[in-house]
Amino acid sequence: MSKIRLSRETLLPLLAAHVLAHGLADASLRPLARAAGTSDRMLLYHFGSKDRLVADLLDHLAGQFSAALDRAFPHERAASREDCIAQVLAITGQGAFQPFMRVWWDIVSGCAAGNAAYLDAAGAIMDRLLRWVVDHLPEDDPDPQGGARMVLTYIEGAQMLGAVGRGDIPAQGLASLAGSACPS
Repeated sequence: MSKIRLSRETLLPLLAAHVLAHGLADASLRPLARAAGTSDRMLLYHFGSKDRLVADLLDHLAGQFSAALDRAFPHERAASREDCIAQVLAITGQGAFQPFMRVWWDIVSGCAAGNAAYLDAAGAIMDRLLRWVVDHLPEDDPDPQGGARMVLTYIEGAQMLGAVGRGDIPAQGLASLAGSACPS
């Protein structure tokens, strides 16, 4: 039986599975190494530093999240900004997305504490999600960049309100937005 050769590419899925199951609180080198079937020294060999490992791991998770959104999102573009918001909230509210959302709140908490690695990773994740939203807004959106920022702001706020048990607020807000004279 051949042994899998360790590399960043073979380690990242194993590390991501561990983080999705246990969150970032357990993302110190030893538990990550155990989850990947290697040593903490080998993780440092492959990634150079814990900060680089975390950055690469979070980028990998962001890619998994984007791919999962692509698989779950309808193939056609959203009919409006409000439609895009509603679809993303419905999709990310499904059980399969909950591990991603828990990790996201771990990242946000780390950012609030000033963790530079989390701040860098969160910025890269937001940039990736902004591009994703631009690609899923209606073709005729009058301002795709501005629209994506509005949509992402709403989604993030709605996710936070849902996490604290107030999912009724964004649902009512979205209904109000759809009925307003704001551009969609």
